[in-house]
Amino acid sequence: MTTLQSAGVLLYRRAPGLEVFIAHMGGPFWAGRHERAWSMPKGLIDPGEDPRDAAFREFEEEVGVRAPDVAYVDLGTVRASAKKVLRVFAGEAPGFELAELRPGTFELEWPPRSGRTETFPEIDEARWASVDEARDLLVKGQVVALDRLETGITAGDLGG
Repeated sequence: MTTLQSAGVLLYRRAPGLEVFIAHMGGPFWAGRHERAWSMPKGLIDPGEDPRDAAFREFEEEVGVRAPDVAYVDLGTVRASAKKVLRVFAGEAPGFELAELRPGTFELEWPPRSGRTETFPEIDEARWASVDEARDLLVKGQVVALDRLETGITAGDLGG
C-alpha cells in the first residue's frame, strides 16, 4: 500500500495562552460536523516537490492568502491516517489575521452515484483556537502536532 505524503502549516501565537490557526474542512462529508472536522491548512506533496514548498502552496490554495513571512520550524511527520503522513511546519505569527477567507475548491460527484458534479470549498471556515479547543476539533491524527508544538515551545526550540 502506498502512503500518501502531505505537508501543512501550523501557525501559532501566544495571546495570552497558546493558540493555533485551524480550518474547518469543506464539502458534504464535513458539513454539520464540528469535532474532529478541523485541520491545519495542508495538502498532498506533488511528485518531486519539496515538503516545505508544498506546505506553503497548500496554505495559499486552501486559505486564499500566503502564509505569513515568519520563521518556521519543521515539527516532523505525523501519521494523519492509515494511508497518509503529514509533514508539519510551525511558525509563530502573532499578527496574522485573516481578513477574508478565499478558499480553493474541489469537484465531487454529489450526491453519490447521481451523475452530478458539484463544486465545494476546500475549507469553509478558518480561525484561531486555543490549543485545548484545537485538541477536540482537529482530526485525531493531527493532535500529536500540538504536543510537539507545546514541547518545542517549553524546551525553547521554538523561540519560547
